[in-house]
Amino acid sequence: MSLPPLPLSAISIGVHAAGWRDAITAAGAALERSGAASASYAERMIAVIEEFGAYVVIAPGLALAHARPGTDVLRDGLSVVTLAEPVAFGHPHNDPVSVVVGLAVSSADQHVHFVAELANVFNNASVIPALASATDAEGIRELFGLGLAHTSSNPAISPASVAAFKAAAAAAAAANSDAAAESDTQDTL
Repeated sequence: MSLPPLPLSAISIGVHAAGWRDAITAAGAALERSGAASASYAERMIAVIEEFGAYVVIAPGLALAHARPGTDVLRDGLSVVTLAEPVAFGHPHNDPVSVVVGLAVSSADQHVHFVAELANVFNNASVIPALASATDAEGIRELFGLGLAHTSSNPAISPASVAAFKAAAAAAAAANSDAAAESDTQDTL
C-alpha cells in the first residue's frame, strides 16, 4: 500500500503558529484546501490532543496530527506544515515540533496501513530535519517518495530547483546527523 495523496495544495512552508493549536489548525486547513477534509476535521484533531495528550508528537520535532474517520473526512489525504518557529505540544521528550503531518483517513483499516507507511518514511533519520528546513513543496513531496517521479511531466519544476532542494536536504541531514542518530523514531510509532 502506498501513502495517501499529498498534493502541492496540502503543503504549507514556514507557517507562523503561536502554539500547537495553531499548528494543528494549519495542518487541517491544508487538508481542507486539498479536498481531503472539511473545516471541522481540524477541530477534531485538536480535541484528540486535548483528550489524550501529546502522543501525536511521534519523534523529535514531528507531530502526526489525526482523528478518527468521520463525515468530515472526504477522502484519504496527507498534509505537511513546516513551522517558522518550533512550538511545544507538551511532549516530555520530542518537543518542540517543527513539522506537522496531517493525516485524514476514510476508514479505520486504512489508518493502520498509512501509519505503517509513514513509519517507513520516518525511519530515515534525515527526513525530519530535511522537512523542517525545506523551502520547496515539491521537495517535501520528494522526501515522502512522491516527488521526482512526477517532475519530468511538470514544467514548473526546474532541474535547478530539484538540485537546490537535494543540496539543502543533504546539508540539513549532515548538520543534524548526530542528533537524529540518537533518536529512535521506530519505537515511538
